[in-house]
Amino acid sequence: MSAPETQAAPERKKRSITEIRDSKKTGEKMVYMSVPDYTSACWAEKAGVDVAVVGDSLAMVAHGHSNTIPATMDMMTMHCEAVRRGAPNTFVLGCMPYQSYHTVDLALKNATRMMQEGGCDAVKPQGGKSQAHILKALIDAGIPTASHIGLTPHTVAMFGGFKVQGRTAEAAMKILDDALAIQEAGCFMLEFEAVPDRIAELISKQLEIPTIGIGAGPGTDGQILLCYDLLGVFTDFKPKFTKRFANLTEVAVTGIEQYVREVKEGVFPDKDHSYTVKDATYEEFVQRVSERFN
Repeated sequence: MSAPETQAAPERKKRSITEIRDSKKTGEKMVYMSVPDYTSACWAEKAGVDVAVVGDSLAMVAHGHSNTIPATMDMMTMHCEAVRRGAPNTFVLGCMPYQSYHTVDLALKNATRMMQEGGCDAVKPQGGKSQAHILKALIDAGIPTASHIGLTPHTVAMFGGFKVQGRTAEAAMKILDDALAIQEAGCFMLEFEAVPDRIAELISKQLEIPTIGIGAGPGTDGQILLCYDLLGVFTDFKPKFTKRFANLTEVAVTGIEQYVREVKEGVFPDKDHSYTVKDATYEEFVQRVSERFN
C-alpha cells in the first residue's frame, strides 16, 4: 500500500497596511512580536504572528547593553535584513533607533534606509505631539509609519527610569493628546507601553487607528511582546507585563551541560555522529603516512 501523498502548506500571505489599519473596524486582535534575528523571525512566521517588529530592544537582548540607547542605524538595518530573510511572508515593522529621527531630513534619510536596505514594510519612531511634524513628513514621503507613546525608551531618562505613564488625569490627557496627534499625522497604528489598562482602553476607543499594547492591558486592538522575553530566552530581568510561554534558557542550559559532560567523558562524538571511510582507503592512507614519516 503506497503512502498517502502530502501536500505542501500554502504560502503565507503577508498582512497589508490596509488589513492592519482596518483591524480596528473588524475587531481582529493583531499579534505583534519583537524579533531580533533570522531564527526568531522564522519562528514568528511559522507560528502565524501578524507583524514582526525589529525593535531596538535588540541592543539589550542581542548585544547585551543595559538599555536601547546604543542601538545604531547600522545595527538596526543589519537586523532588519536578517528578519526579512527569516520572515519573507510576514509584515516587518522596523523601529527607528535613538536620535535617528530628530530632524525631518535625518528621519527621511534613515527611514528610507530601513525600507530599502532593511526590507521593512513600515517604520516606527517614538513620540506623539512633539514628533507629529516628523511623522507627517515620513508619511507625506510615502513611508508607512507608526509611533510609540506612553513609556518611550528613548526618553526614559526624562521619566527617571522605566516607570508606568499616565497614572494621573493630567498625564493621561497628555497621552491622549499624543495619540490624537499621531492619528492626525496619518500613522496607521500606534503603540502604548506601560500605560494603565483602563487609560489605554479609553484612549483606544477615541481613535480611528488601531492600537497595540505592551504593558497596557487587554483593551488595546492588539498586543506585542518581545520574542526572547515570552520564550524565556532573555532572563536578565522580567518586566511585569511579560508572560513566560516557555523557558528556552532552562532547556538550552540543560542541553549544553549534557554536551559538556559527554565530551569530557569521551561519550560524544560516537559512531552515529562521525563520518566513516572504507577500509581499503584507510589502509592505503596508513601505508602512505608510514612511507612519509619512516
